[in-house]
This record gives sequence, C-alpha cells and structure tokens, in this order.
Amino acid sequence: MNEPYGLLLCDDLVFTSRICGEAKARGLTVRAVKTVADLRRFYEQLPPKCVIVDLHAPGLSIDILVRELTSLEPRPFVVGYGSHVDTATLKAAREAGCDIVWPRSKFVEELAVVLPHWFGATETQS
Repeated sequence: MNEPYGLLLCDDLVFTSRICGEAKARGLTVRAVKTVADLRRFYEQLPPKCVIVDLHAPGLSIDILVRELTSLEPRPFVVGYGSHVDTATLKAAREAGCDIVWPRSKFVEELAVVLPHWFGATETQS
C-alpha cells in the first residue's frame, strides 16, 4: 500500500464498517485492525496519514501508543474516541497527546465532515 492511508484500531464490526464506509465514500483508504499488535505491524511498515483509536480497545495503553505514533516520520494525526461517561479514559488520551479526543457520539456526528481533514491535518484541532 503506497497511497496515503489511515489506520483504525477497533474491534466493533458495526463501528468499523461505518468508519471505513465513510472513508471509502470520500475516496480515502482506512485499514481496520482489531489489535494493537496489528496496528503496530502496519505503521512500522508505512506510516499512515491518520490513526483512529477506539480508546476501549483490548490491550491498549494509549500513552505508549501515542508516544510511538508521534515518533513516526511523517507524524500521523491521532484521533481517539470513547464513551462519554468514561471521562478518565478521555482525559488520559488527551494527556497522552492525541490530536483529537471525542466522545463516541460526537465522533459519529462529525466523522463525515472531518475525516478528509484528518488525512491532511498538520495541527491539533482538539
């Protein structure tokens, strides 16, 4: 895969289909993976333009993942989303350095509009 692409860490099939469908409708490629190990395999081979992370993914340590992602050249745009009631996880993702951290509801509401910007984003839009 030599074209610009995004990575999605999510083990929810319905949510994965929704995100990948939105990307495809906009001419973007998003590769979905279910595990942090699979995510690493992809971004170590070719850094993505953006990485979208379900903050409730099994085995996720958001601070370690963001540190790894932000060391890549070029640096991908990192988006985290999670449950609005789990404020501690959302806060941890912000503190780890995600460019955007949104509750799942806002993420779904804004996805169609912002996804293309994440592929070309160069600054934080939290």
